[in-house]
Amino acid sequence: MPDNGSRFDCKIALITGGSSGMGLATARRLLDEGAQVVITGRDRARLDAAVKELDGGDRVLAVAGDAAKIEDLDALVAAVEQRFGRLDVVFANAGIGAFQAFTDVTETEYHRVLDINFKSVFFTIQKALPLLTDNSAIVINASFALHRGSPGAALYSATKAAVHNLARTLAAELAPRGIRVNSVSPGYTSTPAFHAEASPEIQAAAAASTLAARVGSAEEVAGAVAFLASAEAAYINAQDLLIDGGMTTATPTHQV
Repeated sequence: MPDNGSRFDCKIALITGGSSGMGLATARRLLDEGAQVVITGRDRARLDAAVKELDGGDRVLAVAGDAAKIEDLDALVAAVEQRFGRLDVVFANAGIGAFQAFTDVTETEYHRVLDINFKSVFFTIQKALPLLTDNSAIVINASFALHRGSPGAALYSATKAAVHNLARTLAAELAPRGIRVNSVSPGYTSTPAFHAEASPEIQAAAAASTLAARVGSAEEVAGAVAFLASAEAAYINAQDLLIDGGMTTATPTHQV
């Protein structure tokens, strides 16, 4: 990891979906750079394992709950307020992949995916806002999928486009307080969820689709989130940062 000193000394960061993957990597990155971190997750056992892995002592607060449930978000905010009294960074990361043909999407699935991928982001930020200090930073986890159309991804891509636009809209609305809001759009990333859901053939094809000839790492996404949340990005607002190895905007030589 590059030596960035202590960019987050005395900062309090909230990371939803922080028990694994990109959320856990971001928690580790911010913790290493001086922050006190709050992580959330629905599975208490996985959350406890994440806390043990982070090994941050009393600089880590884990709150079990579903980011798509308002009562759980209220409990989360109350716990953060009691422990720390404020927030300086929010990484709205909780989300799921959901891929099926457009004609196969049921109303039940529609509500499930929107609740997790959009409602959770919307209300996490709304509920956290009273604790956010002026000149703080919000980063939303979107996806490269919002930048291109792919078969079987209508519902998923729509939710990611929604949070991307939410970032831009909130950036304008919260600008008077100096609160910056940006999003990151990871490409294929090596996480437990990716390896559980993608076959070896899909994983190989994903790697071949990038200029780097590999999928990204959760730590690389965490580095981008840390940058956008830091004072180094003070003049970056209402932007989306693609972290996809060039997959979305360029074609590898072997595919030409």
